[in-house]
Amino acid sequence: MSRQTITHKDGVVYEFAPDLEGVETVESGAELTIETRDSLDGAVQSEADVIESVPEEVNAATGPIAVEGAEPGDALRVEIEEIRLTEDQGRVITIDGFGLLDGDEGIEAPRTRMTPVDDGGEGEKATIAFDDLAVPVEPVVGTIGVAPAAESYTTLVPHDHGGNLDTTDVTGGNAIYFPVFQAGAMLAMGDCKAAMADGEMCGTGAEIGTEIDVTLEVIDGAATDVGLARPLIETDDAWKTVASAETLEAACELANRDAVDLLAAAHGFDDTDAYLFSSLAGGLEISQVVDPLVTVRNAIPKDYLPSPF
Repeated sequence: MSRQTITHKDGVVYEFAPDLEGVETVESGAELTIETRDSLDGAVQSEADVIESVPEEVNAATGPIAVEGAEPGDALRVEIEEIRLTEDQGRVITIDGFGLLDGDEGIEAPRTRMTPVDDGGEGEKATIAFDDLAVPVEPVVGTIGVAPAAESYTTLVPHDHGGNLDTTDVTGGNAIYFPVFQAGAMLAMGDCKAAMADGEMCGTGAEIGTEIDVTLEVIDGAATDVGLARPLIETDDAWKTVASAETLEAACELANRDAVDLLAAAHGFDDTDAYLFSSLAGGLEISQVVDPLVTVRNAIPKDYLPSPF
């Protein structure tokens, strides 16, 4: 199957809504290259360019892409094969009213720092520069999701449909699974970063345009069979439940509840034993603490959890 390119020029969304219409329809098993633009839509090209307040439209997500055969109750597997940078610099910014230390004395907002990309020599890892400090390029897809069940969410907001998850595990070599809520699933993605730390403390990573190679697969009935209500990430060595909520504690509870359900199903545990075991293996990880809802994940090593699907 030849690889098809879908670009932000074909269409973007700034809201994940139940009634999305696809800019393209593909088969399950489709191999795609998704072209994205930076989350600020090109508004920041130098350190003289600052963003005074959070734009009404931010985090353009390329798509939506309808996947043939995807129906409510199914799961959509998105294998992220590779993320390539398409700009020679990223940008990391502060915005008044946004970020973990917003309003803290000594934190200036707005401010912009450009992060030039150094591709490195032969055999060397690419980096971005912050002053004379070099940070490894480890691209992340910040916003990725499907059409939600009932309510609409802007691309700034994470929820059960995905959205602005800002999760470092959404990267090349990993896969993310979404419950399908609407026919066609209606996948969209964007808001990529050349590098980002867990937490995304100032409110951005090194925002940058990208090309993302993905393979899409519909898993019939899997969301119903597994009880998949929120995104689930597969890495080489772990399964990670992902949850977003108004508080860190509430998000942790959701992610742990999902992990308990997976462990109970895999091992025949009752809920209490699965809960006890969750305190022995894996653990909670913070994705981001700056969006309107916060996002966490609960990792379970594959040694203790075979594929749920």
